[in-house]
Amino acid sequence: MTPLPRENVQSYPRLPALEPVPQRILIRLGGAVVAETVRALRVLETHHAPSYYLPPEDVQAVLRPAAGSSFCEWKGVARYYDVIADGVTAPRAAWAYDRPTARFADLAGHLAFYAGLVDEAWVGDLRVQPQPGDFYGGWVTPNLDGRIKGAPGTRHW
Repeated sequence: MTPLPRENVQSYPRLPALEPVPQRILIRLGGAVVAETVRALRVLETHHAPSYYLPPEDVQAVLRPAAGSSFCEWKGVARYYDVIADGVTAPRAAWAYDRPTARFADLAGHLAFYAGLVDEAWVGDLRVQPQPGDFYGGWVTPNLDGRIKGAPGTRHW
């Protein structure tokens, strides 16, 4: 397993960067595997925990379209999904960009999951904590240093 190097979220780029993830990504809900992949991508943006995007072929849960959408100035319009696994439903726990901007074209159809809305999310052997707050979907791992936005008073900096 590839260990996670020390990273400081203040050193992540602005404009955000997209890169492949060498670690295995695992997500569970209700005792079932929602997704497992070694083909994930992650978005790195200043002051954010990385957001992980998984290819749809590696998602095993049922995804039900949910109401609403959001707009990211870098990636475009996201749509949301309820995630259903092992009889458990996590409302609006996943999102995807069907037609992302050219810079993020590789994200098309890939799915990201809110770590705080599923039972478990893992990067390699490390269990993920959700990015603070209820807006951003980054995954916090113990190798991250720096101040991660999302807590009250940090949304617009």
